[in-house]
Amino acid sequence: MAEPILVVESISDWGAAQAPIRLVDADDYLVDPAYAREGYYVINLCRGYRYQSVGYYCSLLAEARGHRVSPSVSAVLDLSRKALYGEDIRLLAGAIQRLPASARMQPPAKLKVFFGQCEDEDWQEFARRAFESFPAPLLEVELRSSAGTLSVTALRPISLRALQPQERSFMQGALAAHLARGWRRPRHQRRYRYDLAILVNPEEAQPPSDARALRHFARAGREVGLAVEFIQAQDFGRLAEFDALFIRETTRMNHHSYRFARRAEKLGLVVIDDPTSILRCTNKVYLAELLAAKGIAAPETCIFGEADVGKLEPRLGFPMVLKVPEGAFSKGVFKADNPQELKRLAALLLEDSELALAQEFLPTEFDWRIGVLNGQPLYACQYLMAGKHWQIVKHAEDGKFQEGDSRTLAIADVPREVIKIAVRSANLIGDGLYGVDIKPTASGPRVIEINDNPSIDARIPASTGRAR
Repeated sequence: MAEPILVVESISDWGAAQAPIRLVDADDYLVDPAYAREGYYVINLCRGYRYQSVGYYCSLLAEARGHRVSPSVSAVLDLSRKALYGEDIRLLAGAIQRLPASARMQPPAKLKVFFGQCEDEDWQEFARRAFESFPAPLLEVELRSSAGTLSVTALRPISLRALQPQERSFMQGALAAHLARGWRRPRHQRRYRYDLAILVNPEEAQPPSDARALRHFARAGREVGLAVEFIQAQDFGRLAEFDALFIRETTRMNHHSYRFARRAEKLGLVVIDDPTSILRCTNKVYLAELLAAKGIAAPETCIFGEADVGKLEPRLGFPMVLKVPEGAFSKGVFKADNPQELKRLAALLLEDSELALAQEFLPTEFDWRIGVLNGQPLYACQYLMAGKHWQIVKHAEDGKFQEGDSRTLAIADVPREVIKIAVRSANLIGDGLYGVDIKPTASGPRVIEINDNPSIDARIPASTGRAR
């Protein structure tokens, strides 16, 4: 049975009362190897969950480590923008209608919900429904009454430090009741495919698939009975017309590609790339923690913050590779050859994120890319380094880029250990379409990263043309 722990940014945030379960400082949870093992239920009560904040990373790494966590990263991201949760506010309309008339006549401007409970008994059923629909431990629901109609206008997580003494006391009781009920995993819908939408961006400089490949996808879909239509960012409101979504635009968090995936999943569509895969694959911090937790061979990796930069040289030596948490097509990846470069690059990477990655430098002639779909190897490709460069894509300051050559191989011609580690790695993410990047070393294959949105181009037969 998972041990529940409360993760807070500072132990003082909890207050004077004794916590019913173990309190853990967020910094300790992020870096202490003791918390890397499985077997925890993490209740994340950090001060906020802004993208790439401490609170965000606590939920992200909890999922990477196989921990149960509340709120999940999906819940955090859903609540970050009304564009993501706005359509689902209607789920609370029925709960509003079941309120006593007196409650609807004099509603609070803001209702605070703690683990599915609130202080006003008349609103208790509504609070439970709100927590089920938007599972954040501490949630504020903004209400508005207009022309006799009561509606929800906004939802947001609450900081533990913002609670008044009476609210804090009530919250602690709600937490005890929540722990007594136990943790439940939300259900997911399943649907069958009939009409397929393919999300594309004709203006993208390095799209995952070229125009010819997209035409091949459409033809293949029709051959198996799917009506295929290409859609773009402005077609968000049309998702309900389709039964499946295939994303062929580079996926990112804080981007409409993630919103499309999340909305499509909520509507019951089959989705590639599904939002969970986007969430897991686009953040290299998550991938590093996941590979380490599951014993997948990878380059020596350090997750670091500002206080940890001085520890990198003794562990990794020079040169070392530094990476932003989220990047594609070799962007946001740098090589530090000396302490001065390390200091400069680390400061650059940590401007927008609490954490970044440092890895040992493993020079190779090429990187493997193994495509995996539904747990099975689909294609194999070798990406050669760009001319006189240590990466497969060389980016210039003016925005131009140079790619190394690519060559394809039959799956049967790829070393067995490469295929095996690729499939094992992809299966840690899900059953979608992934491109697993692997470096061949004298000590065996080393997984560099897992891509949720692998490039598939027609210009290179039976292969992808570019790596993320």
